[in-house]
Amino acid sequence: MNKNLIIAVSCFVIALSMFDANATTVIRLSPSADDMTPVLAKALQGTTDKDIKIIFEKGEYRFLADYAMERYTTVTNHDNGLKKVIFALDDYNSVEIEGNGANFIFHGRVAPFQVFNSQNITIKNLSIDWDIPFTFLAEIMAVNEKEGWRDVKPRNGSHQWALKNGKITFPNVDGFTFTELGSSLPWEADTKRVSLGAIDLKSRPTHVEKLDNGLLRIYEKLDSYPPVGSLFSSKGDRNVHRYAPAFHMKNAKNVEMSNVVVHHALGMGFLFERTEDIALRKVGVYLSEGSDRVISTIADATHFANCKGHVLIEDSRFENMLDDGTNLRGTYVMVDEVINDKTLRFKFGHFEQLGYEFAAPGDEVWLIQQPNTERQQVNIISKVNVINEEYSELTFEQTLPKNLQKGDLIENKTWYPSFTMRGTTIKNNRARNVVIKTPLKTVIEDNYFSSMMASILFRGESFFWFEAGAVGDVLIQNNHFEYNSYYGGEQAVLYITPRLGKVFNQKQLYDQNIRFINNKIDTHGGRIVWADRVDGIVVENNSIERSIHRAQLFPDAPVFEFKNSQNVTLKNNRYIGDYNVAVVVDKTSGETLKDDGSIK
Repeated sequence: MNKNLIIAVSCFVIALSMFDANATTVIRLSPSADDMTPVLAKALQGTTDKDIKIIFEKGEYRFLADYAMERYTTVTNHDNGLKKVIFALDDYNSVEIEGNGANFIFHGRVAPFQVFNSQNITIKNLSIDWDIPFTFLAEIMAVNEKEGWRDVKPRNGSHQWALKNGKITFPNVDGFTFTELGSSLPWEADTKRVSLGAIDLKSRPTHVEKLDNGLLRIYEKLDSYPPVGSLFSSKGDRNVHRYAPAFHMKNAKNVEMSNVVVHHALGMGFLFERTEDIALRKVGVYLSEGSDRVISTIADATHFANCKGHVLIEDSRFENMLDDGTNLRGTYVMVDEVINDKTLRFKFGHFEQLGYEFAAPGDEVWLIQQPNTERQQVNIISKVNVINEEYSELTFEQTLPKNLQKGDLIENKTWYPSFTMRGTTIKNNRARNVVIKTPLKTVIEDNYFSSMMASILFRGESFFWFEAGAVGDVLIQNNHFEYNSYYGGEQAVLYITPRLGKVFNQKQLYDQNIRFINNKIDTHGGRIVWADRVDGIVVENNSIERSIHRAQLFPDAPVFEFKNSQNVTLKNNRYIGDYNVAVVVDKTSGETLKDDGSIK
């Protein structure tokens, strides 16, 4: 143990002897060691109290993986497995972390924060980053589509890579490396946003060679080549590139986070599972000032899986992540076998939900029986028997429907929150700004959104991710949408597209009661609202201007399109600029359409 570490640990022993009036253990930390992981562990091991407060002096703290606590963790939408955890905070009555502007620098494959089975959690005034990002980045210098190669100039700086046996390896940290470039995208060098018309691709070069001028020539036949001058980023193998979120909270309650910024993470920024009442104020996921990178988090900035109470995101900033700004949703699981009149076995539908805690005794669930997509019988769970990570048995208080069958869906009714997002900026990320799937009240107001794909997406689905469910009360107002849907696939500013499996009715009403009003939209052309299977949508008093001078990817796309819907109202909307088609509705949607013709 070095001298600084001895001094630090001695200070913590003194700190641990100090308690406040509520018998809260107070730990005071300063950046006094090259690796703060064992220092923190020593401090936490020194108390058994259920109330804890950790206070950091302002400064830079480095956390390495060598002496991190290791435990097997299931992490929804990530890779399950052994995780090296820095802050393992379990079973507390209260947790308070005061960062005082501290900057935490992590190294290697670590999970920074896991807060499980705890309540009254306050975290504020700190930032998180990695010394070496888990991405590869290179400038596209030349492309030869006929011969199937591209010349690239790798970005070095904080990025780390090597060329070995004709393959690019990265990040080569502590013995870990990706076996392929994998999921990749081109980015505009000046704006650090995804290039117009870009499509995700899995990059698996046949061979890479080093040229005399220091460039790399990557041999790979692609359907679409990145533009010369763009920055080409890669995040590695799909099955291992989501190690852990920066903050992971599970079975938690009463969470308050403010002035907390994530500059990089090996998964999502903030992930909450079965957590009740969450408030995120002035939090961020974005690149550090002067960064040589284009990627912040590897996946969503924020993700809420089967939470309840109220979720608030206010005055926050999410940029340059490789997935959604916010995804708030439930979960569909599939009936595998009806065992008796009160017991069934279910299975998870997606490999990144294995081991997820779908339900507990006392939870109410909906049974959704094919081909009907409606939430049908409500039943209460009396017992849960976990067989393994893929299968569990549920016993219910009431008798199950006699016609319940394999492939029917179960949705947890108890664990859904209401949601508010206001005053928040989301831009320059791959995928959507906001993805919402809750039947409870949702308000999205006074935000700035710019997105590669749809800006706001409603898509309950049992097709791939098995993310439930239908929305029931949504107000989207006073937002500024600017330069949305510049992805290579067709999208819309507001995109409503349920996607239950083929055994379900593909025309049945699903989402309902959506108001899209008083929004300002600056567009390069294309769809503004595209909705399928909606019962009750009002699009009113929106100002749309074709003020972005970029190519329109789908020039025949209508401004508004509705399918299989009813009770659609278009009123007092304004469009400045050119468009080819104003409104397209099918026969079903047209029967109850109310359109004042303000855009025609």
